[in-house]
Amino acid sequence: MGPRQFKLQQFCQQKGLEKAYQTLNQACRRYKTLEKSFSISKDYRNQAQIQSGKWESIAKALLEGYSDNVFVSLKELQLRKHQYTCYQSSEPDVEVAVLDSHSTLNRSINSAPVSLIVTRDILRTSSVRAKAILSFVGEIKPSWIQYEVERKIKLNDTEQEKLNTENILSTAKRIFPDAHVELNHNVLSINGSSGSVLKFELFVLQKLVEDMVFSLSSHAPPNSEAHETFQRNTQGILKMLHIFNPMKWRWENEAQVKINVEQSPTDQLKITVSGRNSNNRLVREEFLELSVWLRNCVVIRTPNSGLPPRLLIPQVRHRYLDIEERISHVTDSKRTTIDLWNGLEGPKATRETRMEVVAWFAVCQFGCKLEGGFVRDWIVGHYIQRPEGQHADPSTWISRTPNAAGVQLPILNNAVTPADLDCHLSAFKYFDIDKFLDAMHKYQIECEVTREQWRYILLFDEHAKTGPFMMDLIEPHVALTHDRVDFDVNNLSLEKDYTKELGMRVDIESVPYSIELETIVDRIRRKELKILRPSDDLLEKRLKKMVNVRHWSVKDPSVYVIPKPPNKYLVALAPIPPSSDLYKDLVKQLQVIPNIQIIKMEIIRNPGTEDLYLGMKKLIQKQLKDGNVNEKELFHGTTGKGIDGIRDYGYDNRYYGANTAKGDW
Repeated sequence: MGPRQFKLQQFCQQKGLEKAYQTLNQACRRYKTLEKSFSISKDYRNQAQIQSGKWESIAKALLEGYSDNVFVSLKELQLRKHQYTCYQSSEPDVEVAVLDSHSTLNRSINSAPVSLIVTRDILRTSSVRAKAILSFVGEIKPSWIQYEVERKIKLNDTEQEKLNTENILSTAKRIFPDAHVELNHNVLSINGSSGSVLKFELFVLQKLVEDMVFSLSSHAPPNSEAHETFQRNTQGILKMLHIFNPMKWRWENEAQVKINVEQSPTDQLKITVSGRNSNNRLVREEFLELSVWLRNCVVIRTPNSGLPPRLLIPQVRHRYLDIEERISHVTDSKRTTIDLWNGLEGPKATRETRMEVVAWFAVCQFGCKLEGGFVRDWIVGHYIQRPEGQHADPSTWISRTPNAAGVQLPILNNAVTPADLDCHLSAFKYFDIDKFLDAMHKYQIECEVTREQWRYILLFDEHAKTGPFMMDLIEPHVALTHDRVDFDVNNLSLEKDYTKELGMRVDIESVPYSIELETIVDRIRRKELKILRPSDDLLEKRLKKMVNVRHWSVKDPSVYVIPKPPNKYLVALAPIPPSSDLYKDLVKQLQVIPNIQIIKMEIIRNPGTEDLYLGMKKLIQKQLKDGNVNEKELFHGTTGKGIDGIRDYGYDNRYYGANTAKGDW
């Protein structure tokens, strides 16, 4: 009688292990497959079978049959930290992979990944976005792989020159003579045995890393107002250098570029970037973009500026319970998978509920703050508007236009309401765009990403029957410069786990503005808005869209809001654009003065003199029966020193009429 065959299923039933049968059966099948793999190589078969703990022999046996399954960490290639690519070709469509979450070779986000691996199992599934999953993996060394491969490294002019002038290429050829190299038209081609090619490639990439050091400057004349504004805002940002952490984490995780930001001896932002020249230049461009924002920003904000979310007062809250329900759809981190799928594909799913789901991920999973039009139009107003005529079909809502860099940006039809999701990225955590896109893919949400120097632009559902929508994700160091609000109704914000509350991006509740949250909610329901800054071309464009396309009305008079200056400064000055109605009206009034020449106009925000004035006004009101203080707006003329004194310390009545008799006013 021959040997009895072991039956796993029968054994599991006898031992009460029925629930473990599937797992054990899969393990046995893998063992048999691996056993066959060891038999492929005649050179290493015996050693692999008789030497315990000799991984090199086992790995080489595997490589005989799985040489196509060699993956190198993208970190080694100065790309994403915890992703891998098949080490075969340099083409952009080469497969990107991640390790199975249960693999013993997995490393924490803060640890360096294993550099080179061989895998037996590669899982490709539509449930995972643009990545394969590697399992049954082992760490290997470059000298163990011998198959032929060709790799290409794209260079800019500076990097190509560096290879030659610093003898990097000649040194690499001497150290790795088995690799064959060609350098043509800013492309370095390396071919030969894969082990030698990999060593050559890593050597070159490491040698291309260099430091770029620069300071952020205003690029404005030294005595100009733009330069002074830049200097003041730079002083503010020097006190919170942690605001650059998300930017530093992004570059280090995605391109192995290290950024250091510090205060220079001249009180400027000193930036040191360590990476390839091509990447260093991109980092510098991001900082140059920031300098533009710092030059145009009146008052730099802090990450927690504005007003935290709060409930509406009891007297009106009962009228707006529907608002609280919609707030929770975006901010309640306890929403279930079923809730999310219902918002996406349920019988009552709409474009707006799909927007809620995307906003929920941004706010609850990625720490963003949601602001602007979606909060106004949908969360509070519950407004829906669609184009008519030839653009009634959602497939026609998106057009594209190039930005200054020539990148085609998606533009949504003006008549669509709500239009987009405006989010500020967290200042305290790294935003991984890949993980965000993975979440969208998991829930079958189509998404296209465009990157600008200060934000991500995301286009969702371009081909969905419910219609497309967009999202802006603004970098936190740039969000600090967004100090002004165009309309009061655009000032609302939502935050994670404030499931019934509304916040304000800029504090306009305090004096002298005193615009309450309840007032804003009421105006949104009435489709009324109040203008909060002097008009310019951008504001006029937005105003026309609100009035002519979305049918809102303007509540007069306008209130020009300027945030409080930092404690170090007495005053903040906001320029009045010559195109604004306020500027034109003042010019008209000043024409009564012969030969007058208008150089510039500014609005002054001086909290000290402001408090004194309001206190005196309140005191006078109490002394009057009708409380009417008969407040008037007047012109006052003075010299340069007088201008500075009035700006910083207010009027001094002791000088009243001192120079008017001389005609010097």
